[in-house]
Amino acid sequence: MLLAPLDLGVLAVYVVALLGIAWWVSREKDGHDKNTNDYFLAGNSLPWWAIGASLVASNISAEQIIGMSGSGYAIGLAIASYEWMAAITLIIVGAWFLPVFLKRKIYTMPQFLQQRYDNRVRLTMALFWLAVYVFVNLTAVLWLGALAINTLTGLDITSSLIVLAVLSLAYSLYGGLKVVALTDIIQVVLLVAGGLFLSYVSLDMLGEGAGMFSGLDRLMTELPEKFDMILTPDNPHYASLPGISVLVGGLWVMNLSYWGFNQYIIQRALAAKDVREARKGIAFAAFLKLLMPVIVVLPGIAAVLLLPPLDRPDQAYPQLMGLMPVGLKGLIFAALVAAILSSLASMTNSISTIFTMDLYAQAKPEKSQHHYVKVGRIASVVALVIALLTAQPLLGNSEQAFQFIQEFTGFFTPGIVVLFLLGLFWKKATANGALVAAVGSAVFSFAAKMWLPQVPFMDRVGYVFLTCLALAVVVSLLEGKGKEHANAVQLNDIDFRTHGGYRISAVVVSVILVGFYSAWW
Repeated sequence: MLLAPLDLGVLAVYVVALLGIAWWVSREKDGHDKNTNDYFLAGNSLPWWAIGASLVASNISAEQIIGMSGSGYAIGLAIASYEWMAAITLIIVGAWFLPVFLKRKIYTMPQFLQQRYDNRVRLTMALFWLAVYVFVNLTAVLWLGALAINTLTGLDITSSLIVLAVLSLAYSLYGGLKVVALTDIIQVVLLVAGGLFLSYVSLDMLGEGAGMFSGLDRLMTELPEKFDMILTPDNPHYASLPGISVLVGGLWVMNLSYWGFNQYIIQRALAAKDVREARKGIAFAAFLKLLMPVIVVLPGIAAVLLLPPLDRPDQAYPQLMGLMPVGLKGLIFAALVAAILSSLASMTNSISTIFTMDLYAQAKPEKSQHHYVKVGRIASVVALVIALLTAQPLLGNSEQAFQFIQEFTGFFTPGIVVLFLLGLFWKKATANGALVAAVGSAVFSFAAKMWLPQVPFMDRVGYVFLTCLALAVVVSLLEGKGKEHANAVQLNDIDFRTHGGYRISAVVVSVILVGFYSAWW
């Protein structure tokens, strides 16, 4: 066992505090019973700081911390583009997408698709997202989290999986999104503090007594290839991060899909009381995303010099934690567990939201609000049980889980972005055009994977996006004969104006990003 009694004590304090705060937040006034708005959208009462913290806590989990550290170990700082480009994507989402969604007062992304297109599109995408959330996202978080627990405590993988699932349900099942979002404040504080401590100690160890900056200088001197942000075609990892395409190609499609149209991410912003509060939360999240590579990528690079050669890159973060001092190791481990539990809770809540509101409530519209909340809780439990049973078979042999997730979801994201962008901003888009884009995305992506294996997956995402976009436009024009769709979004009554603080945040984030890429081009 790598954790000392003091480390386990730190972890125990965190778990008790989490469960206690969750219970306190979950309390209801006498006579009040949770309805669907309370459970799935926190009663539209989330403040900006909870929205921003929850956006990042939901996103940063085992597949990010362990997976991206593993990619940092194997590839280098270039993998940070996923985090840094996400920051500017969030600014775009808050400015242009969110006002439309909040105006429509929706619970889920499939619900918007029904309002804009028809029920076929809603049903198709609801089933798709449920499958991806359960068999890709939930399984990845559970598996990589269990891997870390196994490495640090010696607890077997199966028991580790069960512990994570039970803890996640224990603090989030009753209270719903409100509990998840408000406790995410604790999770983010732990995540940032623990991650920064790990990076600091790692660099200090590399500095051999001369300090953190000496360690960073040594890292950049001995491993200069790990600090190339834009990889050249002769780089062995070019297929994962194909040069300039990171800035102008398929990564934009993937980021817009994830941050703009992904239920378990955007659901936090949908729970805001108004657009201004949601935008403040999104700006807060964008600044946190700029910090994430220091927490999740830099330790992976440091592990190249601090650790002996590893069998698998995903072992870098857990092994590095084992080098930390007693007590600090417990804090970092608690931060990792916090990130895992937050993502598990967020995913299961969004799975239950989609299942209940997009499938069950459509089939049984006469049921009570209390009944729908109960169904949502059952759906959360069932989703976690399925993920527990499938985690090891699906991910047990994956070398870099983070890259596996990106490539798999990249088969479908081009079509998702097409149907949402056209649905939001092109009034002539039809339901059949949207369905052709959604189905075509999978067909074209799998075909390109088989017949053009030399094309990097990020480039493939960009090419498939353009193909699906052209196909959806052609089908819509042929079907609608150039007329506006009956359910087209009317943008003239939506206020897209942003407040001064948001505009300043957008400029600052952009300047910082330009600085990063200029320094490590």
